[in-house]
Amino acid sequence: MSSTNPKTYESTPSRTVAFLGLGVMGFPMAGHLALAGHAVTVYNRSAAKAQAWTAEFKGRSAPTPREAAAGCDFVFCCVGNDEDLRSVVLGPDGAFAGMKPGAVFVDHTTASADVARELSAQARERGLQFIDAPVSGGQAGAQNGLLTVMCGGDKPSFDAARPVAMAFS
Repeated sequence: MSSTNPKTYESTPSRTVAFLGLGVMGFPMAGHLALAGHAVTVYNRSAAKAQAWTAEFKGRSAPTPREAAAGCDFVFCCVGNDEDLRSVVLGPDGAFAGMKPGAVFVDHTTASADVARELSAQARERGLQFIDAPVSGGQAGAQNGLLTVMCGGDKPSFDAARPVAMAFS
Protein backbone atom coordinates (compact mmCIF):
# COMPACT_ATOMS: atom_id res chain seq x y z
CA MET A 1 0.00 0.00 0.00
CA SER A 2 1.35 3.42 -0.96
CA SER A 3 2.05 6.02 1.72
CA THR A 4 0.79 8.78 -0.59
CA ASN A 5 -2.42 9.34 -2.49
CA PRO A 6 -2.49 10.52 -6.12
CA LYS A 7 -2.09 14.25 -6.66
CA THR A 8 -1.53 16.55 -9.62
CA TYR A 9 1.68 18.52 -9.10
CA GLU A 10 2.36 22.06 -10.24
CA SER A 11 5.01 22.25 -12.93
CA THR A 12 8.23 23.46 -11.34
CA PRO A 13 11.89 22.86 -12.16
CA SER A 14 13.42 19.85 -10.43
CA ARG A 15 15.48 20.82 -7.40
CA THR A 16 17.87 18.90 -5.17
CA VAL A 17 16.29 18.48 -1.76
CA ALA A 18 16.89 16.66 1.48
CA PHE A 19 14.18 15.57 3.87
CA LEU A 20 15.08 14.89 7.51
CA GLY A 21 12.60 12.88 9.56
CA LEU A 22 10.43 10.15 8.09
CA GLY A 23 7.66 9.85 10.66
CA VAL A 24 3.95 9.68 9.87
CA MET A 25 4.14 13.18 8.35
CA GLY A 26 7.65 13.29 6.90
CA PHE A 27 7.52 9.96 5.06
CA PRO A 28 4.65 10.99 2.72
CA MET A 29 5.85 14.62 2.53
CA ALA A 30 9.22 13.44 1.20
CA GLY A 31 7.36 11.03 -1.08
CA HIS A 32 5.37 13.86 -2.66
CA LEU A 33 8.61 15.76 -3.30
CA ALA A 34 10.00 12.73 -5.16
CA LEU A 35 6.75 12.17 -7.07
CA ALA A 36 6.77 15.83 -8.12
CA GLY A 37 10.13 15.22 -9.82
CA HIS A 38 12.62 16.57 -7.27
CA ALA A 39 15.89 14.76 -6.53
CA VAL A 40 15.35 13.72 -2.90
CA THR A 41 17.80 12.44 -0.30
CA VAL A 42 16.30 11.35 3.00
CA TYR A 43 17.67 10.90 6.49
CA ASN A 44 16.02 9.23 9.46
CA ARG A 45 17.50 8.18 12.81
CA SER A 46 16.18 4.71 12.09
CA ALA A 47 17.91 3.53 8.93
CA ALA A 48 15.10 1.00 8.38
CA LYS A 49 12.64 3.87 7.79
CA ALA A 50 14.98 5.44 5.24
CA GLN A 51 15.35 2.07 3.50
CA ALA A 52 11.57 1.66 3.41
CA TRP A 53 11.26 5.13 1.86
CA THR A 54 13.84 4.41 -0.85
CA ALA A 55 12.08 1.11 -1.60
CA GLU A 56 8.84 3.01 -2.28
CA PHE A 57 10.12 6.20 -3.92
CA LYS A 58 12.81 7.29 -6.33
CA GLY A 59 15.56 8.85 -4.23
CA ARG A 60 18.38 7.93 -1.92
CA SER A 61 19.16 7.90 1.77
CA ALA A 62 22.13 9.23 3.68
CA PRO A 63 23.63 8.07 7.00
CA THR A 64 23.76 11.58 8.55
CA PRO A 65 21.82 14.83 8.17
CA ARG A 66 25.03 16.51 6.99
CA GLU A 67 25.42 14.03 4.14
CA ALA A 68 21.74 14.28 3.23
CA ALA A 69 21.96 18.09 3.05
CA ALA A 70 25.21 18.24 1.08
CA GLY A 71 24.74 20.05 -2.21
CA CYS A 72 20.98 20.47 -1.81
CA ASP A 73 19.06 23.61 -2.72
CA PHE A 74 16.49 22.93 0.02
CA VAL A 75 16.50 20.95 3.25
CA PHE A 76 13.09 20.12 4.71
CA CYS A 77 12.81 18.84 8.26
CA CYS A 78 9.95 17.34 10.25
CA VAL A 79 11.02 15.81 13.55
CA GLY A 80 9.46 15.45 17.00
CA ASN A 81 10.51 18.42 19.16
CA ASP A 82 13.12 21.09 19.92
CA GLU A 83 15.84 18.65 21.00
CA ASP A 84 15.24 16.35 18.02
CA LEU A 85 15.47 19.39 15.77
CA ARG A 86 18.75 20.58 17.28
CA SER A 87 20.16 17.05 16.99
CA VAL A 88 19.64 16.90 13.21
CA VAL A 89 20.56 20.52 12.47
CA LEU A 90 23.53 21.40 14.67
CA GLY A 91 26.91 19.82 15.29
CA PRO A 92 29.49 18.31 12.95
CA ASP A 93 27.00 15.80 11.46
CA GLY A 94 24.06 18.22 11.43
CA ALA A 95 22.37 19.57 8.33
CA PHE A 96 23.80 23.09 8.70
CA ALA A 97 27.35 21.65 8.50
CA GLY A 98 26.59 20.15 5.10
CA MET A 99 24.49 22.87 3.49
CA LYS A 100 25.91 25.01 0.72
CA PRO A 101 25.80 28.82 1.09
CA GLY A 102 22.42 30.25 0.12
CA ALA A 103 20.55 26.96 0.58
CA VAL A 104 17.15 27.13 2.29
CA PHE A 105 16.33 25.17 5.45
CA VAL A 106 12.56 24.70 5.94
CA ASP A 107 11.56 23.47 9.39
CA HIS A 108 8.16 21.76 9.57
CA THR A 109 8.65 20.60 13.17
CA THR A 110 6.08 21.84 15.67
CA ALA A 111 8.79 23.40 17.79
CA SER A 112 9.17 26.39 20.10
CA ALA A 113 9.62 29.94 18.92
CA ASP A 114 12.87 30.00 20.88
CA VAL A 115 14.44 27.20 18.83
CA ALA A 116 13.17 28.77 15.59
CA ARG A 117 14.88 32.07 16.48
CA GLU A 118 18.05 30.21 17.56
CA LEU A 119 18.30 28.22 14.34
CA SER A 120 17.39 31.20 12.17
CA ALA A 121 20.25 33.21 13.70
CA GLN A 122 22.70 30.32 13.25
CA ALA A 123 21.59 29.82 9.65
CA ARG A 124 22.12 33.51 8.90
CA GLU A 125 25.65 33.36 10.43
CA ARG A 126 26.44 30.48 8.05
CA GLY A 127 25.04 32.20 4.95
CA LEU A 128 21.95 29.96 4.89
CA GLN A 129 18.27 30.82 4.65
CA PHE A 130 15.75 29.62 7.25
CA ILE A 131 11.98 29.28 7.22
CA ASP A 132 9.96 28.25 10.28
CA ALA A 133 7.05 26.37 8.69
CA PRO A 134 4.88 24.23 10.97
CA VAL A 135 2.20 22.22 9.19
CA SER A 136 -1.45 21.46 9.83
CA GLY A 137 -3.53 18.69 8.32
CA GLY A 138 -2.32 15.57 10.07
CA GLN A 139 -1.35 12.29 8.51
CA ALA A 140 -4.21 12.41 5.98
CA GLY A 141 -3.10 15.87 4.81
CA ALA A 142 0.45 14.61 4.40
CA GLN A 143 -0.66 11.50 2.47
CA ASN A 144 -2.91 13.59 0.22
CA GLY A 145 -0.28 16.31 -0.29
CA LEU A 146 -2.70 18.92 1.05
CA LEU A 147 -1.03 20.24 4.20
CA THR A 148 -1.49 23.82 5.33
CA VAL A 149 1.94 25.34 5.94
CA MET A 150 2.33 28.44 8.12
CA CYS A 151 5.60 30.17 7.27
CA GLY A 152 7.80 32.63 9.08
CA GLY A 153 10.91 33.94 7.41
CA ASP A 154 12.01 36.49 4.87
CA LYS A 155 10.14 36.86 1.59
CA PRO A 156 12.98 35.80 -0.76
CA SER A 157 13.43 32.53 1.18
CA PHE A 158 9.68 31.89 1.14
CA ASP A 159 9.41 32.69 -2.58
CA ALA A 160 12.24 30.25 -3.32
CA ALA A 161 10.78 27.40 -1.23
CA ARG A 162 7.10 27.84 -2.11
CA PRO A 163 7.06 26.10 -5.53
CA VAL A 164 8.92 23.08 -4.12
CA ALA A 165 6.82 22.80 -0.96
CA MET A 166 3.62 22.90 -3.03
CA ALA A 167 4.28 19.22 -3.73
CA PHE A 168 2.87 18.40 -0.29
CA SER A 169 0.81 21.50 0.50
